[in-house]
Order: sequence, then C-alpha cells, then structure tokens
Amino acid sequence: MSSNPQQSHIGKTDPGTGSDENFIVERIYKAIMEQRLAPNTKLSEARLCETFGVGRMRVRRALLLLSSQGLIELQSNRGAYVACPDKSEASDVFAARMLIEPPLVRQLALSSGDIELTVLIDHISLEDAARERNERTEIIRLSGEFHTKLAQATGNKFIFRMMRELVTRTSLIVGLFGSSQNASCPDDEHGNILKAIQSKNAALAEQLLVSHLNHIQNGLDMEARQEPQDDLATILISN
Repeated sequence: MSSNPQQSHIGKTDPGTGSDENFIVERIYKAIMEQRLAPNTKLSEARLCETFGVGRMRVRRALLLLSSQGLIELQSNRGAYVACPDKSEASDVFAARMLIEPPLVRQLALSSGDIELTVLIDHISLEDAARERNERTEIIRLSGEFHTKLAQATGNKFIFRMMRELVTRTSLIVGLFGSSQNASCPDDEHGNILKAIQSKNAALAEQLLVSHLNHIQNGLDMEARQEPQDDLATILISN
C-alpha cells in the first residue's frame, strides 16, 4: 500500500514472525473490521495483558499503533476505546475524498502513458481472490489500498499522505457500519476505473470515481450501533 511499514502490515501480521505488539494489533484490527468489537468498547490494559500473556509495555505500544491508525481513541485518565466515528465525521471523510479523488483519476487518465499501472492491475487480482475466499478483513484492507495506490501513482507525496489517512478512516467506518454485503468497494468498480484510466478517458474515470464513492457511502448504516462488549478474551482469541 505504501512505504510505511506500520500501514502495510496492519491487519495481516504473522504472529509467528511478528513482535507481540504486532500480533495484538492484528487481532484487535481484525475484530474491529469483522464487527466483533463494537464502537466505544473499552480496551483495558489489564485485560489485554491477561488475554495475550504479555506485559503492559507491549500492550501500550500496540494501543499506540492502533491509535496512530485512528482505530482506537486514547482518552486521558480513562484509557483506550474502539473509535466511534459519527455520521458527521463520515460525511466529512467522504466530502474530502470527493474533493481529492475525482481530479486525481482525471490526472492519471491524462498522463496514463507516463505512469506504471501494472501494480494496480495486479492489485485488482488480489481483490478478486479475497472476494472468492470471502475474507472480509482482507477485502476491506485491499479495497482501501487500491485508492492509496491511485494516489501513489500521481507521484505527489502530499496527496498520497492525505489519501492514506482518509482511506484509513474510511476503512474504519466501513468496518463498523457496512453490512456484510457492503464490506468493501463494490465488485468491478475498481476495474472499470482502471480501464477508463488506461483508455485515457478522463471524463469517464472521474464520473466512475464519483459514482464509486457514492456507492460506498450509501451502503453504510450509520444508525446501527452495537453495544460495547466486555469479554475481550473470547473476542480476540477465539477467532
């Protein structure tokens, strides 16, 4: 997704090779994206230490990593809680993406002969494979990655950084409030956007991108609210 190692490994850490904190990050990330950890669930340091059999420093490092991704909120004197974006924040995130992404794909279409698109073609194959396996967490991660790779293809590091943050927040919102049928970007829409870029059809690429973002946002149910859970061990270890 990017050259940032934290970002690229979120959600797919191998516990056999990663550090303890990376394994904790992976388990919490997966539980949030699979809607097993509800918004506002308290992530008690003591319970996490007991659940994973590690010391407080490793748990705190894991919570800091998750906080840097916007997946949890660290509240002064209260501890860590699963983030709970509201309808207003979700609207702001999609509004920001509408300002950035349509002109971004237009630019890519107008300069497609000068950019390398193979990485995007290969990426769509990975998305298709994840859908065939019905891997919800991987589908959400890869769907977001496609958009950051579009930004990366522009060569503008500032646009890339902004898109990476927006995509992370979108993935959290989709993970929390998207149904199982709307857990990711809809089938074929990424491929159609890429085809428009490849054919240098800037207007079509822009139009498809706008429709695509609307499709994702309209698939959310921001009124759906899960109750915070207490049994962290069952949620984080049994799946």
